[in-house]
Amino acid sequence: MIAKTYSIVAEFGDFCRFAGGVLLRALSWRGLGPGRAFRQRVYAQLYDIGLKSVPVVMITGAFVGMTLAVQSYVQFKGIGLEDHLGSVINISVLRELGPVLAAVMLAGRVGGAMTAELGTMKVTEQIDAYRVMGTDPVRLLVLPRFIACVLLTPLLIVYTDVMGVFGGYAVSCWQFGVNSEAYWSFSAVVEKYDLFTGMAKGLMFGALIALIACYHGFTCDRGAQGVGKACTEGFVLSFLANLSSNYVMSVFFKTIYETFYEVKIVL
Repeated sequence: MIAKTYSIVAEFGDFCRFAGGVLLRALSWRGLGPGRAFRQRVYAQLYDIGLKSVPVVMITGAFVGMTLAVQSYVQFKGIGLEDHLGSVINISVLRELGPVLAAVMLAGRVGGAMTAELGTMKVTEQIDAYRVMGTDPVRLLVLPRFIACVLLTPLLIVYTDVMGVFGGYAVSCWQFGVNSEAYWSFSAVVEKYDLFTGMAKGLMFGALIALIACYHGFTCDRGAQGVGKACTEGFVLSFLANLSSNYVMSVFFKTIYETFYEVKIVL
């Protein structure tokens, strides 16, 4: 038990040291570098992480909104409040479900690919070869992935939110006959702050996905079994980290809203 606890604490310390190195490089111009080759690597990751993930997150968002509409309509109709269905669906999508489920899909698609790719490079000693040649493998391999994840996860969350709103509209209005104007009147309940909090969560989700996936790729064990284990652990830990950070950020943004925004309305 003591040895297991020590191993967990030691691994967490190694991850914090790895994440700190990535963040220091990201915050320094020297770490980013002005070279064209670095920009090309960032552009390649922007394409792989962003553009290729758009269909997945859009389908996810659409079915989230559709499922919410199906599950909520019966309860709202029973109390005569089906015209308020749009407010409940869309505020749920924008605040919580859209950002979290988009992050889960990205942890599986993007994080898994990062871990597998870097893990294969670790097993075949390509990362060690970069070190021998005097090249920083973290700057070369991790930093472009980190930057792309942080920049594009909020935008992908917007795609998820939009499709969630329209998915709920399609089921509510076309299938159940809810009044279209009543559905789109959610602007009285949903505010710009809700969209902002979802995108702000995306910055944290993207950073966690990239850091955890790249760390497990850099520290995976030898052989195909080690790469597979690293991919599994990376996805599970990314999922848990996103859920826990979502709770913390939800409490944080709720406190800010109640402290500043509602005070301004009262005044």
